[in-house]
Amino acid sequence: MSMPSSARAAAPLIPEAVHRRRWAILVVLMFSLLIVVLDNSILNVAVKTIASPAPTGLGATQSQLEWAINAYTLVFAGLLFTAGLLGDRIGRKKTLLFGILLFGTGSALAAMSGSPTQLITWRALMGFGAAFVMPATLAVLMNVFERDEQPRAIGLWAGSVGVAIAIGPVTGGLLLEHFWWGSIFLVNVPVVIVALTAMVLLVPDSKDPDPGRTDPIGVVLSIVGLVLLVYGIIRGGQLADFADPVVLLSSGGGLLVLAGFVWHEKRSTHPALDIAYFKEPSFAAAVAAIALVFFALMGVTFFSAFYMQSVRGWTALQAGAMLLPLAATQMIFAPRARLLVDRFGARATCTGGMVLVAVGLAAFAMFDSTTPVWVLCLLFFVQGTGMAHVMTPVTVSVMQALPREKAGSGSAINNTFRQVGGALGVAVLGSVLSTVYRGDIESHLAALPAGVRDAAGESIEATLAIADKLGPAGAGLTVSANDAFLKAMHVTAIGSATIALVGALVVALFLPGRPSAAEGPDGSGRGDRPVRAAGAGR
Repeated sequence: MSMPSSARAAAPLIPEAVHRRRWAILVVLMFSLLIVVLDNSILNVAVKTIASPAPTGLGATQSQLEWAINAYTLVFAGLLFTAGLLGDRIGRKKTLLFGILLFGTGSALAAMSGSPTQLITWRALMGFGAAFVMPATLAVLMNVFERDEQPRAIGLWAGSVGVAIAIGPVTGGLLLEHFWWGSIFLVNVPVVIVALTAMVLLVPDSKDPDPGRTDPIGVVLSIVGLVLLVYGIIRGGQLADFADPVVLLSSGGGLLVLAGFVWHEKRSTHPALDIAYFKEPSFAAAVAAIALVFFALMGVTFFSAFYMQSVRGWTALQAGAMLLPLAATQMIFAPRARLLVDRFGARATCTGGMVLVAVGLAAFAMFDSTTPVWVLCLLFFVQGTGMAHVMTPVTVSVMQALPREKAGSGSAINNTFRQVGGALGVAVLGSVLSTVYRGDIESHLAALPAGVRDAAGESIEATLAIADKLGPAGAGLTVSANDAFLKAMHVTAIGSATIALVGALVVALFLPGRPSAAEGPDGSGRGDRPVRAAGAGR
């Protein structure tokens, strides 16, 4: 990848003491990242339990369940960029400690929630803390590994995300089988304590030695723009109507503010973000690929939990166990994706990965209520393999395009696009799922009273709850609900696969091909490893 001249500057030397414990530091970073990501995947499995009436759950509606997920995403996405900038300026270890402590506090409070509103509030607090954790982990990684080891370390880092997505449901299922729903949040507290202790002892601090003047206007514009945009996306998904005035005002306003942010950054003498990086097609394609793959995957993750638990009737633990092939592929392939990039180039590797993701998503369009378990396991294996060969190369492309002292900003860009893409996936694909389901089930609810009919048509869980109250007379409604959901899932799966294919086209056109022998893995000509003096210090 060709890069701005500032990114070609010689990397600062890493102290020998830090270099010796780099793999132990990576374990701590992965551990911290894992609990942040794992919490969301646990919640996806617990939605059915939380939707149940008290004392089993909180009696949350479909809309409240979406907000319990999206309140986290909204705050997370809105603050990621700012958190990355603060890490570069005041120190990444400081922001990492602050974020993990806040995340643990929010987890304890969420576990004690007495209503859906309280749960949504504390989930937002958890998102606030997580916004400081995720960019800091990747920024610290870039400052403890030399350039030639960064692709392998980033592969392990990216693999921990996939592992968390997969083992979260298993962990959640085990907890829900033996404890109350709040245990899925309370389990974070002891993990946070261990992570904090390890961070204090092992993780070195680092920051930009010359951060320059602050850019308060750029920071405010980024926060306001991202929050408005993500809120509009989420609200549109909840209403299943992206033409609603509130949705248009919010998302349109967010885009307008972000356009103002870009305009300001291009003219500022001390920009928070150097927009010139986005002029590089390979850099822009990498961040676009991140957004597109998570758009497709997060939407499918949302409805697959209902497919496995509501349609198939599996427990939360059984549904979670189905995702174990996804965890296995992340652990196996994400750290090794660099080997394919070295041999075939980022373009071929990522294109093949995106096509595998699309195939895995399209397979949902053929599922019914009797699809063999081995087919689902194969599906998640294919999806995980594809994802592992996308996330590692594109993350390496983004992070190595920026100088090491700007690692926090690079990490924030990487994760902001991922979160916005994931929010779009849940909102847009969730809206498609809801619209198709409601349109198909309405004719089967005609005999119900008007108020009950409206509530029953909101989701498959709502319909099944009404069918259960009807006793034997509700058996036909249960069958109709399952059929309607499967139809909606098929339509949504095709939409998800289409988005993944668009991602494959983007990376095929714009990511760099196979690097020459004189170039580094990303084609930058920086494949050499800097010589590190023994005992060098910061």
